[in-house]
Amino acid sequence: MTETPEPAKPSFRSDVTVELVKHAAGDSDVLFAARVSTAGEQSLEEVTKDPERSKGLINFLMRDRHGSPFEHNSMTFFISAPIFVFREFMRHRVGWSYNEESGRYRELEPVFYVPDASRKLVQQGRPGKYEFVEGTQAQQELTGRVMEDSYRQAYEAYQEMLAAGVAREVARAVLPVGLFSSMYATCNARSLMHFLGLRTQHELAKVPSFPQREIEMVGQQMEEHWARLMPLTHAAFNKNGRVAP
Repeated sequence: MTETPEPAKPSFRSDVTVELVKHAAGDSDVLFAARVSTAGEQSLEEVTKDPERSKGLINFLMRDRHGSPFEHNSMTFFISAPIFVFREFMRHRVGWSYNEESGRYRELEPVFYVPDASRKLVQQGRPGKYEFVEGTQAQQELTGRVMEDSYRQAYEAYQEMLAAGVAREVARAVLPVGLFSSMYATCNARSLMHFLGLRTQHELAKVPSFPQREIEMVGQQMEEHWARLMPLTHAAFNKNGRVAP
């Protein structure tokens, strides 16, 4: 007799996953796209030249916000993060493509987000002019306990409905936005810069941004990958106030 496997037990994590799956991105991509306006087919020579010799052009394009040359590249990331992060993420539509894990077609794994002690818990001030400050130990313990209890109850309800034959697309409605999901996100450097300008805080930013910490965690990891692929473009982005061209 075949034994019925034990249902998966909820697990909890406070980090996110960002992996660069594939890319066609380099600083030379910016240069050949920009030089075609004055050099025509001779701009093809930029593909094999050292982009370091033309970093001044990259800075000029960034400074004067000539944005289209920064679109001729591609990066695809695999991202695992709480659903509430993806709902913010998908507000970025221009220059992005997404494919996300589906709760209609697979049974969702019980992995849930619980912030660690570094996550500031208390909001002070009014909308548009508030800040987050450290929570007390009691608040941290409360947050972890209540979240974990709620997640366990929700996933038990989900499993109960599935066991009774309820369709996955119906049963998933009981699951919270703290559930981890996964997706592929593809962008170009220009669309990524716009994302980073809004979803990360940085001392060099001309326009301050106040992102939710969890989406900033994703943005910071994406930026690390991009900076290695296009170091001259990344440097120009920082030099010019982290404003997307």
